[in-house]
Order: sequence, then C-alpha cells, then structure tokens
Amino acid sequence: MICTGIDAISGACVEVRFGRTIESVGLADAPADGGAYLAPAWIDLQVNGFAGVDFNSPTAPHDELQRAVRALYATGVTRFYPTVITGGPDEMAGALRNLARFRESAPEGAAMDGYHVEGPHISPQDGARGAHPKECVRPPDIDEFRRWQDAAQGGIRIVTLSPEWPEAPAYIEKLVEAGVVAAIGHTAANAAQIDEAVRAGATMSTHLGNGSHFTLPRHPNYIWDQLADDRLAASLIADGIHLPAAFLKVALRAKGIERCALVTDAATPAGCTPGRYVMGSQPVELTPDGHVVLEGTDRLAGSALRMDRGVENLMKLAGLGLADAVRMATVNAACAGRVPGRTAGIAPGDRADLVLFDFDPEARQITVRATYIDGERVH
Repeated sequence: MICTGIDAISGACVEVRFGRTIESVGLADAPADGGAYLAPAWIDLQVNGFAGVDFNSPTAPHDELQRAVRALYATGVTRFYPTVITGGPDEMAGALRNLARFRESAPEGAAMDGYHVEGPHISPQDGARGAHPKECVRPPDIDEFRRWQDAAQGGIRIVTLSPEWPEAPAYIEKLVEAGVVAAIGHTAANAAQIDEAVRAGATMSTHLGNGSHFTLPRHPNYIWDQLADDRLAASLIADGIHLPAAFLKVALRAKGIERCALVTDAATPAGCTPGRYVMGSQPVELTPDGHVVLEGTDRLAGSALRMDRGVENLMKLAGLGLADAVRMATVNAACAGRVPGRTAGIAPGDRADLVLFDFDPEARQITVRATYIDGERVH
C-alpha cells in the first residue's frame, strides 16, 4: 500500500509504503491544493465505553463491541485501552474476560491493544473518588490483580490506583515486575506517599487535574506534587469540561509536551445523543451541553469526547500547534502507555496505523478521511 500526505508532525509531504508495518517513508511533491494530512493514527489510553456500548459490562454483546470499535475508527483511533472501572470483583473480572474473548475472536479486537483498570484501589474520599462507587473501593491486592490478568488473558497494560493505601508501594512494585504501567489517580495522597509510589515504579498520572477534591489547600497538594515530578507522565482530558483552558496550559508547560498524553476518558454515551445510559453498575446521563454525569447529580462520570475533537481542543484551548497536538494523541500516548510498535511515529518498522485527514488551520478543525490499522483500511 502507498499513502501520500503532509506529515502532521514534520510538515513535509511524504509518501509512505506499508504492509502490516511501515516499510519506507520518502519525500513527495506537494499537491497544488495543499493536500490531506497524514499522521500516526490516534491512541486512546482510557475509554470506558463508546457509541452507547459499556465496556464495563460483563455481558456486552460482541456485535455491539464491533460497532463501537468501528465508530472509534471513524474518529481516527486505531489502538485503545478499554477501561474497566471500580466495581465488584466478579463484575470487574467478568468485564475483562468478555473484552478478552472479543479481542481474540473479532477482527476489530486488534484495536484493543490492552486494558486499563482504573480502581478499585483508589481513594474512598468524596471528590477524589470521582464517580466510582464507594462501596466497591478496596485496598490494593496483588492476588486480585492476578485474577484480573488471568481474566484478561495477560492483556492489562495500565492500573490506576491511589498511593494513600499502605499496601500501595509493594503493589506497585509487583505491577512493574509484571510489565504493567502503574498510574496515580483518584488520590488523596500526600507528597511523601506520591514520592514513595514513584520510587516504587509509578510512571503516570491518570487524567491529572480530575478525580480530585473540589477544594484543595493552596499548597502543598497532590496536583502540584504530580505536576512537579518529572518522573511522571500525565494524561489529560481536553474536552473543555474536565479542565479549564488555564489549567491545561499550565499543566502542559509544567510537564512538558513530551510527558503529556491526550485521553478522552470516554463513557458509554460518547458519540450518542443526549439521554440516559449505563456505565458499569451506575446510571449516567449525557446532558445537552455535553457533560456526562451520574444521573440526578452534577458529578462528572467520564466524557463524551472523541479523539479527533480532542486534538482540535488542544489547539483551541491550549494554543498548541498541530504537530504537538498530534504527538500527544500518538507517540506520547504510546510511550506513556507502552503501546508496542507505535513510539516512532511515521517511521519504518512501526505498525502501519495511519490516519489521513483534512485540516483547516484557521478553524483548527480536523476531518478524518481514512483510517488504517496494520496496513488495512478500516474507515
């Protein structure tokens, strides 16, 4: 296969030859009309559900999972981590088992490059816990992780937990030994506990600036502590709802673009019309103004963001150029989440996951034309 376009990161017009992996990248003549842009396809490390499909359901039908993945392809995503949130032990293992069976049996399963388990080893405190059910929060337990990993057929790549638990450092060490990214999130941890978690091997902050108390001490606090630690990469939700533009700009400057990854934290209603939906054991609502909340409250329960809109928002809200916005949705995410074969960008040897899109620089708007995964056009 051959694909030609303007490399969104380098700005050069390139011709890419590929099979399942990228074979060669050469310079090409720019078309008179400017032409389409070409980028590594988006990677999303945190997707709870999409297109009305709940990835936390142990009984989510496989044809519905197929539909959700195809909807993600249309936004430019080719690799994502379905994210299983805090629930009962059987429910969480059941959801992972169902996803693993889908991944093994369906062609679209290749897009589920691994799984992200967010909770249940998070803060039980209101605010820091976010929308996770309090009755299911529990201390880190390596035996429970092993049961998850058995259910997931070894596919878990990220576990988000709070370092405030006394068991956290030893648990993190075991995760790291297993090749899993230990991420800090939904926490009320103090500076010493965060430092101990990082020394144990934690390398990422999950949706930094969210999953926190409504009011914090001016300083110190766990957001500043994570922002200041260069050993931690950070994922950020750029939907214009979870983070105000000012925080997004400051976080990017503090961490550096190279240590930041765009995530959607998309929930079941993402890509749907406003209304009532279910995520895990909890009813949620997509409001007309785009908020996903626990039904009957104003507490956020994930987002309705799609990755192409997230890339746009990084430009509109944070003032990034196209190249840096694309990096956050691709190579940076691959590095933070350890997505194999995706850390070099459009370069020989990397997987042939590509997105071809039109870009309006004045409106900072992206329109996806085509999406390729492992060299096959899927949208």
